[in-house]
Amino acid sequence: MGLSLGDIAPDFEAETTRGPIHFHEWIGDSWAVLFSHPKDFTPVCTTELGYMARIEPEFSRRGVKIIGLSVDPLGRHQEWAKDIEETQGYAPNYPIISDADFNVSKLYGMLPASITGDPLSRTPADNQTVRNVFVIGPDKKVKLILVYPMSTGRNFDEVLRVIDSLQLTATHQVSTPVNWQPGDKVIISGSVSNDQARELFGEWEEPKPYIRIVPEPVG
Repeated sequence: MGLSLGDIAPDFEAETTRGPIHFHEWIGDSWAVLFSHPKDFTPVCTTELGYMARIEPEFSRRGVKIIGLSVDPLGRHQEWAKDIEETQGYAPNYPIISDADFNVSKLYGMLPASITGDPLSRTPADNQTVRNVFVIGPDKKVKLILVYPMSTGRNFDEVLRVIDSLQLTATHQVSTPVNWQPGDKVIISGSVSNDQARELFGEWEEPKPYIRIVPEPVG
């Protein structure tokens, strides 16, 4: 069974390019992004890992830790990092999990539980379902799941935008509308009564009774 939003992200221990981790301990009180790759030395993933290294400060500024995963042994990750820096201009500045035993991929529903054997004997196409992005909150619950095909590079600027929305709506009783960007107006949550809304927000725009629009809350 795959994961659903609101599920507790499975905990695990793994070897990474920055040493062994215990996942929930590694997250601590932060948010986290786990993004997975079917194989080392694949072209689209090479561009993604380099771009994530370039924008890592944007995640850090939001209190978000980044961790990658690839279904290959640790030594190959370290060699791949050299190619990433050479071709993309940035080497990974975050850990990359070695999921050579398929454990994490199985826990997160990216590969069937029946998978066994030597990861080096598998092709990228064999692992094509290992192309996910998971955003995990400090409560260790899954807040976002994105699944991409191998032919399409991921939009990590969109992941940042969603994190901005998740962090805003976790602390204020609002939702963000289509194509929302930080600083845009927001929608008062449907669970908030009009009396409560007046206490929280004062006045609001109301094109329909179920659409109550206010400036983005500050603080």
